[in-house]
Amino acid sequence: MPLAAGDDAPTVTAPNQDGEAVTLAFEEPTVLYFYPKDDTPGCTIEATQFQRERETYRDAGVDVYGVSTDDVESHRSFCDAEGLEFDLLADPDAEIAEAFDVELRDGVTVRTTFLLADGEVAAVYEGVDPDGHARDILLDALDDGLVTLPE
Repeated sequence: MPLAAGDDAPTVTAPNQDGEAVTLAFEEPTVLYFYPKDDTPGCTIEATQFQRERETYRDAGVDVYGVSTDDVESHRSFCDAEGLEFDLLADPDAEIAEAFDVELRDGVTVRTTFLLADGEVAAVYEGVDPDGHARDILLDALDDGLVTLPE
C-alpha cells in the first residue's frame, strides 16, 4: 500500500536523465509519477501528456518528475525520443519506490502518482489510465485549491 494523503513525504535523491543528482523535499507542489518502463505504449502516452501540460503545470507552480526502475541511459534515450523537458529519475534499485511504498511487479513499478506539497502527500492515484492522467491531476489540484493559475 503506497503512502497515503497526509503522510510525510520522504526526501529523495536520484539521478535524472542527464546523470545529475536531483534531491526532492516536496515543499513546493510536485507531481511524482511512477511508471513501469520507458518506451512502452502506456508510459509514452503518459509522459508525452505530462510534457504537453508542462507549461500549465509550471504556471500553477507545480513541478513534475517521472520515476521508473530504468537507468539513466534509458531515461536519456526516452527523453530525447519524445522531447521530454522534465526530469525522469532513475531508480534501478527501487529505493524511491520503496520510500513511497509503491508496489513492484517483475522489477518494475506499478503506475502510481503522488501529488505532494508542504512536505506531505496531498493525494495518491493508483491504477490510473495513462491517457488523460496528466490533465486529471492538474484539474484535481486546481479543484482542491492546492494550486492556482495566474489570471
